[in-house]
Amino acid sequence: QVQLVENGGGLVQAGGSLRLSCAASGRTFSSYYMGWFRQAPGKEREFVAHISGSGGGTYYADSVKGRFTISRDNAKNTVYLQMNSLKPEDTGVYYCARSRIGSSYTSYTSTSGYNYWGQGTQVTVSS
Repeated sequence: QVQLVENGGGLVQAGGSLRLSCAASGRTFSSYYMGWFRQAPGKEREFVAHISGSGGGTYYADSVKGRFTISRDNAKNTVYLQMNSLKPEDTGVYYCARSRIGSSYTSYTSTSGYNYWGQGTQVTVSS
């Protein structure tokens, strides 16, 4: 059973930064795309960013492009999300996820492309 554990959330003022991390169990971490999603109260979970198994390919939602950076360290089975220039609308619970075997590239911007999820970490940005 794969376990994903996020850390790094918290309360920050607008314009500030946070770095989230997600540690994964298992020995084939580098074989999978990893994604970050977020969910604000009363809203659906939305895609934030994903990264290829090697770390050489990344993709971002338009709302975070230029402000957030996804990266991974396969030696540590960990994926990161560096969040800069945070805005109040970035507030929500942030989840990391591991891709589903056989998923197509286009599915990685959707929750359907993933079958393992972390418990989430709260990010609150005050104005």
